[in-house]
Amino acid sequence: MTGMAFNSGEKDPLKSNGDPSAGAPEEKVELRKKVTLLRGISIITGTIIGAGIFISPKGILKNSGSVGMSLVVWIACGILSLFGALSYAELGTSIKKSGGHYTYILEAFGPQVAFMRMWVDMIAIRPAGLAVIALAFGRYILEPIFMPCGVPEIAIKLATTIGLTAVMYLNSMSVSWTARIQIFLTFSKLLTIAIIIVPGVYLLFKGETKNFENAFEVNTIHLSGLPLAFYSGMFAYAGWFYLNFVTEEVENPERTVPLAICISMVIVMICYTMTNVAYYTVMSAEELLASDAVAVTFAEKLMGNFSVAVPVFVALSCFGSMNGCLFAISRMFFVASREGQLPEVLSMIHIRRHTPLPAVIYPITLLILFLGDIYSLLNFMSFLRWLFIGVAVIGLIYMRYTRPDMPRPFKVPIFIPAVFSLTCFFMVFLSLYSDPINTGIGFAISLTGIPAYYIFIHCERKPKWFQKLSGQRLQKMQMAKA
Repeated sequence: MTGMAFNSGEKDPLKSNGDPSAGAPEEKVELRKKVTLLRGISIITGTIIGAGIFISPKGILKNSGSVGMSLVVWIACGILSLFGALSYAELGTSIKKSGGHYTYILEAFGPQVAFMRMWVDMIAIRPAGLAVIALAFGRYILEPIFMPCGVPEIAIKLATTIGLTAVMYLNSMSVSWTARIQIFLTFSKLLTIAIIIVPGVYLLFKGETKNFENAFEVNTIHLSGLPLAFYSGMFAYAGWFYLNFVTEEVENPERTVPLAICISMVIVMICYTMTNVAYYTVMSAEELLASDAVAVTFAEKLMGNFSVAVPVFVALSCFGSMNGCLFAISRMFFVASREGQLPEVLSMIHIRRHTPLPAVIYPITLLILFLGDIYSLLNFMSFLRWLFIGVAVIGLIYMRYTRPDMPRPFKVPIFIPAVFSLTCFFMVFLSLYSDPINTGIGFAISLTGIPAYYIFIHCERKPKWFQKLSGQRLQKMQMAKA
């Protein structure tokens, strides 16, 4: 464990009493406040605008049934995401701890429910979510090489593995460089969106409106598929909560967190709505549904030779989402370990680099990307993600009554978290009817968190290998010496 230290800033137990520097004062080893307003906006915007806007249009159109209804879903998902983001802004300024969903559920409902959230995130949500974004990265980065032919699936997954490994390396090396690269990638994303929006809107104003005729044709609307359409839309907007995972590293969080969230959501909603209008201006509904890479099909129809550049920009966009996602989620495992619900090694920080290196490296993602396709992973992950986000926002309402004296520098009207949480639960339970297999698997996985909690956390006689990992033996030895 050379080069690592406990996050609490305790004296390293590996130092011997004979070390002449043992008694010297040491700088506390902790995560530093390096996330400014601009970096916060880049984390949120850079994570939201990624694979979603290039994957979800197909899923939303397929499950909503019409061009008009798909645009309604996009706008509705943007408003709902804003409601969720505002709720998390209150939680983030009231509870100034990193960890996001996990921390808020822990504060509101205690360790059992928080452990279940962390458990499903560790074995399902995080690997599936990263796999979805990474698979999109792998497909788009190889499109210029294989055009006009299709990209072999094995090539996509190999490119995906390389991309994920690169992101893990970057996040383990430097917080500052991770944030700087995220800012650069965020501007690359906005440039990509502009390349799509500007020519599409130009054609729309020139009178290219044939694809919007009969946009709300009633007999094509699929009410049973709307929950899955909302899943695709909410996935595209997902990322507004990631700044809350790094609250302890944010400068002046009372001001920065709500401001960064609100600015980011306005930018993203405008970009997404205009991008979909541009898509439908250039492509018919049938062409969009037949495409495996919507942005590439758009570019091929409109830009000729320049179309080769579009998938490269899209791949950069997906890489930025992977980077922001890993940066944020690793902090949840870091906090869960600090709370004693994960092996202690995950709460260790590199002494020189000040990164939670063990929490960053997570190999299950590399395994799960070889097991499923993008849309089955999306439905499977979304059920679990929105179930527990709904629980976290219910926790906000619950703490308004159980902890009325808690400082709340930023406070939202109660109807905002109420509408958002009810919508989350409505989507979750209706999806059991729309896609019973994937959502049923997700529900079963969430239930495994109950026995896991009693085996690994509650029971005193834990497996020896877990005691070793969690550092309990080390603690007992230190107590005996004392």
